Amino acid sequence: MTPSEIVPSPTAEDVPDWSTASLDETLEKLATSMEGLDPEDVRQRLEKYGPNALKEVKVSSIKQFLSFFWGPIPWMIEVAAVLSALVKHWPDLVIILLLLLFNAAVGFWQEHQAANALAALKKQLALKARVKRNGQWDEINAADLVPGDIIRLRLGDIIPADAKLAEGDYLSIDQSALTGESLPVNKKPGEVAYSGSVAKQGEMVAVVTATGGETFFGKTAELVSEAKSVSHFQKAVLHIGDYLIYLSLGLAVALLLVQLFRGASLLTLVQFTLILVVAAIPVAMPAVLSVTMAIGSRALARMKAIVTRLESIEEMAGMDILCSDKTGTLTQNKLRLGDVVLFDAGQAQDVILAAALASKAEDRDAIDLAVLGGLEDRQRLDDYRQKRFVPFDPVGKRTESWIEGSQGNAFRVTKGAPQVVMGMCQITAEDKMRAQKAVDDLAAKGYRTLGVARTEDGETWAFMGILPLFDPPREDSAETIKNAKRMVSALKW
Repeated sequence: MTPSEIVPSPTAEDVPDWSTASLDETLEKLATSMEGLDPEDVRQRLEKYGPNALKEVKVSSIKQFLSFFWGPIPWMIEVAAVLSALVKHWPDLVIILLLLLFNAAVGFWQEHQAANALAALKKQLALKARVKRNGQWDEINAADLVPGDIIRLRLGDIIPADAKLAEGDYLSIDQSALTGESLPVNKKPGEVAYSGSVAKQGEMVAVVTATGGETFFGKTAELVSEAKSVSHFQKAVLHIGDYLIYLSLGLAVALLLVQLFRGASLLTLVQFTLILVVAAIPVAMPAVLSVTMAIGSRALARMKAIVTRLESIEEMAGMDILCSDKTGTLTQNKLRLGDVVLFDAGQAQDVILAAALASKAEDRDAIDLAVLGGLEDRQRLDDYRQKRFVPFDPVGKRTESWIEGSQGNAFRVTKGAPQVVMGMCQITAEDKMRAQKAVDDLAAKGYRTLGVARTEDGETWAFMGILPLFDPPREDSAETIKNAKRMVSALKW
């Protein structure tokens, strides 16, 4: 296949609507097949589209270094240098130039070090993708994906590129980072999965439709990068510089008027102005600020924190409210079962068994794994066969299984949001109040709860009980919160 035969780089006018295109149309437009691309196709498309990564605007080292000579305080130092040259104070000129170069060198070096630390961390965090090429599955760096590649998406994967879902039952995707939706979205064959979203359940094969900056995520990131803002640190430095410039100019004008009235020579006026300007310049401030923030940047880098700009450290230090993710940050991200609240079931293990039958171990869902882990005897599951399974969805808020026992008896079990499961069951008002109180009490203690029910005839559901689930806090969470409060108290003082 020649480069001219490859699908052309899309423009705003000719980008197909992949969400409405059929799979056959998608494969045809992308000039690919479900067996994947061959190495020559991949090479040509990489040349045409570039790597599957967001474009980084790299500033040359020379331009970056020269930027440290631009700004209110550098201007004042440069004015002092010019005045020193005019009055031929060569020692002063040398000292001022050395200070100017020292400030620029320190700032440039520290930002260069921060950029190197960021690059190293990005390398460690490089994503992998399972791709089918020439009919063979392989794992490659996500940056090497091209439009037309066939990829496999499954639980826990970060979607590496925009892709048209092709084969599989369903894929539950958390795309809250892109759309703000609070719950995962169930995707079926024919729908589009966006780069940057996370697969929460299921497994599907998909066709890559866009990579890099052409993805939904890439276009969003481009809009964000165009939004320029000035940090509090930069504003403070600019205000200080402006204040000193205005003060120096005012004093210089007053001095010139007085000396001119006295009949002083031009050389004397320039000398007095030089003394005034040099005295007003905080020559060490840029270097001190850069070094201080660079030390903080290195400390954060050792803790695997990505610092893209030194100014961001000051921004973070000045925060008023800290919002932290709970799961995996303050907790261990390991759901466990608490004490079962019984209703129509005789024993706690009966409720857990019913919930386990309404689960699917191969989906590796955190809740399902916690339920299965609560079974004292996993071999009890061997006595049953799961004939059909309906996964959780944010609308129905429950899972359901059609089960056949070893004796040939058939029944259905379900687990999900307690209020939904109770609504399906024949439950007395007293039990309903007791169940609601149990849910509220457990929620107050940080537990999430599942209702479990069973039916023999498919119509009359029995409410078996409530399963409490909790995610234990990390061992260092208490100390982390304590340190945060201590730092806030120190800032107030």
